[in-house]
Amino acid sequence: MSRWFIYLIECANGNLYTGITTDVERRFHEHRSNSSKSAKYLRGKGPLRLVWRQEIGDKSTALKTEIKIKQLSKVDKKRIIKQQLSIQDI
Repeated sequence: MSRWFIYLIECANGNLYTGITTDVERRFHEHRSNSSKSAKYLRGKGPLRLVWRQEIGDKSTALKTEIKIKQLSKVDKKRIIKQQLSIQDI
């Protein structure tokens, strides 16, 4: 069974992007490459910074958690990053 992670990337303009993956480093490299494997939302918004990540469990849990984080305000997301909170602390 694969280990899934959730992560937050900060764009140059301060916007935050939430994603899930089984390999955070590979996925972040893909985002930074601006290739077809990069998320369309992130293309041209660099430089990008990986600001938070957490192992989350299985894919189903990762997807549900991604939705939960995307619904948070920017202030709450910044708090997660600043305090390096666990998803259970949200």
